Amino acid sequence: MSIQQSTVIPAARYRDAKKAIEWLCTVIGFERHAVYEGDDGSVMHAELKLGGGMFMLGSTKDDEYGKGYRSPDQIGDVETRSVFVVVEDLDAVYARANAAGAKIIRPLQDTPYGSREFAMKDSEGHSWGIGNYNPWTYTEK
Repeated sequence: MSIQQSTVIPAARYRDAKKAIEWLCTVIGFERHAVYEGDDGSVMHAELKLGGGMFMLGSTKDDEYGKGYRSPDQIGDVETRSVFVVVEDLDAVYARANAAGAKIIRPLQDTPYGSREFAMKDSEGHSWGIGNYNPWTYTEK
């Protein structure tokens, strides 16, 4: 299977970016691609990869750009976006999510469009859909 690199890369800010990196790698299976720390120990920028995709994150900052960001758990557990991650071993990810105490917001289920998936919140309340549905290989019937 050839893996292409995604040209769309979601990103988020976390109050405890180091904890988020560990959580995302342990639970979802991301691998650290790059982590740049600031002099104060914060994460200035991090890149986590999974297959041909990537997720970028950093520590929250009180700068002009950062003032527009809040973790969902700071604003009533709501948000306006989520990320969907295609994984090969969905049951293993689901087991790790439960073991890590993830808040499951949509249980493991089969969908009418051929996916097996679930949704959860990460350590700071960001939503993640996880499934085996790969829209790049889907052929409409």
